[in-house]
Amino acid sequence: MAIFWNILAISIILQRALCGPSYTPVLPPSYPLAVRNPYLSAWLPGNEVRNLPFASARFWNGLNPTWSVIGRVDGRPYSLFGVPLPGPGVQAGVLQSAEYTSTRTTFTVTAGAATFVLDFLSPISPLNCVRQSAPFSYLTVSATSINTSEVQIYSDIDNTWAGQFDEYVQVGWGYSITNDSTSAFTLTPGGTTTFSEYNNTAQWGTSVYCARPNNSTLTATVGSRDAVRAQFAANGSLPGQWKWQYPGVTAYAQDLGKVSKAGINVTFAIGYWRQSAVNYLGDPRTAYFTATCSDPICGCVHVLDDFRAADAEARRFDAAIAGKAESVAGANYKDKRDTFAFVKEISSDGNVNTIDVIYPMAPMLYVLAPGYLRLLLEPIMRYLSSGAWPHTYAVHDLGAAYPNAMGHNNGRAEKMPVEDCGSLLTLIYMYQLATGDKIWAAQYHSLLQGYADYLVSNGLYPTKQLSSDDGLGNIRNQTGLAIKAAIGLNAYGVMTGQRNFSDIGKRFASTLYDEKVGLDLHRTHFTCSQGEDRSWGMMYNPYPDVLLNLSTFPKAAYAMQSSYYPTVRMPGGVPLDSLVGFGKTDWMMFAAATVVAPGVDKVGVRDMFIDDVHAFMANGINAVPFSDKFHLRDDGTIVKGTWSQYKARPVVGGHFAIMALDGPNLFGNGKGGDGARWVQVI
Repeated sequence: MAIFWNILAISIILQRALCGPSYTPVLPPSYPLAVRNPYLSAWLPGNEVRNLPFASARFWNGLNPTWSVIGRVDGRPYSLFGVPLPGPGVQAGVLQSAEYTSTRTTFTVTAGAATFVLDFLSPISPLNCVRQSAPFSYLTVSATSINTSEVQIYSDIDNTWAGQFDEYVQVGWGYSITNDSTSAFTLTPGGTTTFSEYNNTAQWGTSVYCARPNNSTLTATVGSRDAVRAQFAANGSLPGQWKWQYPGVTAYAQDLGKVSKAGINVTFAIGYWRQSAVNYLGDPRTAYFTATCSDPICGCVHVLDDFRAADAEARRFDAAIAGKAESVAGANYKDKRDTFAFVKEISSDGNVNTIDVIYPMAPMLYVLAPGYLRLLLEPIMRYLSSGAWPHTYAVHDLGAAYPNAMGHNNGRAEKMPVEDCGSLLTLIYMYQLATGDKIWAAQYHSLLQGYADYLVSNGLYPTKQLSSDDGLGNIRNQTGLAIKAAIGLNAYGVMTGQRNFSDIGKRFASTLYDEKVGLDLHRTHFTCSQGEDRSWGMMYNPYPDVLLNLSTFPKAAYAMQSSYYPTVRMPGGVPLDSLVGFGKTDWMMFAAATVVAPGVDKVGVRDMFIDDVHAFMANGINAVPFSDKFHLRDDGTIVKGTWSQYKARPVVGGHFAIMALDGPNLFGNGKGGDGARWVQVI
């Protein structure tokens, strides 16, 4: 009978190998593995997943952190993930399937008579500040066997997780076992400065990898990478050298004993611990999570204790997001879930709390936990209230380089006066409308009124200045900025009960649309620049007018613009404006939401935008964490559908724009957690 089952297993493996792995819902550009903050951000390129046993994890910017998983089945070792050079006698497992949701990536790999499921979980907990700010992700490895097999599981990491990518750099390691049998390895860079970065990796703090001997016998060691892996391959355990030798690893082995169809699993937690997380105006701020734990070992214990609850919540979260996304706009919209939010303006300029980044990511926060809008904006408002910012318009960001949020007391931040004033007023009203909290904004009344006054004087005919799309340079009389000013003024008027500001905003709108100041001669579209008849652009700034039901502009204005988009669509989608050949996925989704405003109802145009973004995501030619910018046509050496410049940016929160039209607070509490005075949003 055992022979029969072995033959059957071999035939199934061969059949699956010939058919190739399955990808659910699609094969994305990159799979998230451990994505919790700007420094714990590990991914796997989609074009490497088929060769998962040999594929290496990637930091979001392309660096290669070492993270491996090896399985041992009936005495035979198999590489499952992250082992580019398996070593003598180590066979490669075979990937059967790859799946992602909003919170997890799951790979199924067969090896001998066993099947392993590698489940990478990065929890999302909109209403639990402690869980949300915990700087840890999970890896659960499950094993089953069609007959009864002896199974051991191995996993290691190295100094790259501490931001040290030179194998021979000095790094301190530690190992602890707590009273509840939690084992924790720590790796700490030596001789580095707090709040310093190198190549976007943190040069302070501690990486930590931890496990418990649940359903297994756990052994661990530190040693030379090749020697430690060979030791596991030969013995299935790690009696230990306990001496760091370059290139070195910290490693665990879990002996599951006899495994059958019922299966056994083990869970690892990986994190990057920064006791001082952000330098806010010279005051080192810790993550909210550290109110519970003050060191990485305690953090390990906490997150492993919390795993079942975090896992269950993540499954509910995935189901809620998938169900809501598909119900409002179909399956192609559902596939673009990417709900990762960061304070750092990743991969563009590294600014802290950038207003024109919070603005495009706001739909995600509006849907999941609107209270986080306040948590992101409050540090900005406190800084502006201090009087240290010397201008009469809002500051662009809180610091040029995360994690140093030192403000710009010299006044030399990126200059986007209309952009930032209009966005700030709109975002604050979005928060107030979603949560019912009128108290928070009231304390900044004089400051906000000053920014509204600035828009009254400067918003309709903006001087030569930058918009959120600053790569296009300084442009005079931008119609999009004037639209933003009109909607921002109306939002401020409604928020504060000052009708005169709403009236001015609507007068701006009438000038732009009824008097054609912002239109082309034939009234077919909004221009990019007022008076330049041939110019046009992606009009994403009307979106809050629709979302917040402000009616700043008439329905006819949005119907006009909606009908225009298909006429300027390139092969890959609608470009950002008339001068470029690339698109922005966040603004495409803003536009897609606007075209289905009540009384406009251009569902076909909405679906055009969704399908174009989905086609970019699923085209198989990109291998980076989701990029919000991509090429829309073949042009010399540029291939249509190729990503451009950006990756893993928080602006992909704009993909929730259509879902947000269904209302805020998907999880029923708009206050965004427990009302803590400060929290580090991931």
